[in-house]
Amino acid sequence: MPTQDDVLGYFETLSNWGRWGEDDELGTLNHITDDVRLAAARAVRHGRSVSCAWEVAVPEDAERATTTCPCAAEMPGAEHMPDPFHHDRRWGYSSERIGLTFHGNTLTHVDSPCHLYWDGKMYNGRPHSLVDAATGSAWAAVTAAADGIVTRGVLLDVAKVRDVPWLEPGEGVFPADLEEAERRQGVRVRPGDAVLLRTGYGRARHESGPSGGFTQAGWHASCLPWLHEREVALIGADTPQDVQPSGYEAVLMPVHAVGLVAMGLWLLDNCDLEACAATAAELGQWDFQLAVAPVRFAGTSGSPVNPIATF
Repeated sequence: MPTQDDVLGYFETLSNWGRWGEDDELGTLNHITDDVRLAAARAVRHGRSVSCAWEVAVPEDAERATTTCPCAAEMPGAEHMPDPFHHDRRWGYSSERIGLTFHGNTLTHVDSPCHLYWDGKMYNGRPHSLVDAATGSAWAAVTAAADGIVTRGVLLDVAKVRDVPWLEPGEGVFPADLEEAERRQGVRVRPGDAVLLRTGYGRARHESGPSGGFTQAGWHASCLPWLHEREVALIGADTPQDVQPSGYEAVLMPVHAVGLVAMGLWLLDNCDLEACAATAAELGQWDFQLAVAPVRFAGTSGSPVNPIATF
């Protein structure tokens, strides 16, 4: 079990600053080479595709839209707008204005490296002053991945390995769990892969709804050297990644902090991995082609996404 000093040391020992040049904004996505993408295409053996995202719900009422709901959709029809429903004509239309707060514990989204700073620095040593409240980030924003993230995905079902419906809030996942999942599932994580971690929280959320608070299962900080050594390009989970509490008073979210700032590791938060896990078990195939296409929001630290796994 790494000590707090060990974890703080990861900012140096696991750093990818300068590894792909001083002007690099892609971070670990550099592990996804043309050969890796071709290998990912060869992982499609059945032609079956499934979504790994939660549906974005329309708010039930205006109060909820402004308080707890991460998505607010508004149909046009105010007094200054034309009536979109022309009952006396053959033609009509519908349109929406949507506001999203995608960071948090609800919506499926990708975090780009500018999402977090440590000691005033972002990935590759850039100062946090490059982030402006009006124009967003001028460094390592989500638009760095404008060409999409297409690679081989590997689902590691740790809930299945532990023979439980889901991990309890506060339970961490360790390298030994990852390697046991590889052994049981007959798969091995390779350079350039995206690793999706199933804790089973998706099942609990389907059955009981989203949990409150910030206690959750997820990656333990001890997985960071493992991910670095395996040259993983992207990680995802059915929670917001970090086990909470992390066990480290000085680093509340070490997977986010070390991953984004030091490693340039892109994160897929809040995936719904239940359909993916069921399909993998049915087909006996735990690797697949994963496609993630962030919306090209200029200067943003992430984007809502709908990751697609194709078996």
